[in-house]
Amino acid sequence: MSSALDRLKNLTTKISSYEMSRKENLKVLEILYDELQISKKVEYFSELFDFKAINLSGASLLNTNLGEIKEGKYLQILAIGYDKDAIVKSKNISLGYFGRAEHVDVTLKNKVVEFIIRYRFEKSFMTLEHYYEMLGPFDTK
Repeated sequence: MSSALDRLKNLTTKISSYEMSRKENLKVLEILYDELQISKKVEYFSELFDFKAINLSGASLLNTNLGEIKEGKYLQILAIGYDKDAIVKSKNISLGYFGRAEHVDVTLKNKVVEFIIRYRFEKSFMTLEHYYEMLGPFDTK
């Protein structure tokens, strides 16, 4: 019985930790949204999550070399929009252009990379919630 209780406590702690991290992530993400002037392209912060994804050109998003500049490329935040009624369903939209990657200030480059990672972190929670809700009709309890 004790091990079941311990597992429940551990699970509760993890869930609580994730939720606290998520709330803090959203706060910082909104600050970066303002600092990087994404609001010039996306009027409301909540509209960011209408995009299928947000990508980065000009710097790496891989764990092994996170933020490493790609020589000769331009640092740019690219959103992937989706319109199910259009002939071409997906469309790349520039949310921020910062110039040649090797000339961008390191602090600015780091904020751009952080913005992308924080966006993806929140988007993953939204995806999890979406699929959890979709499983509802299959619940056999």
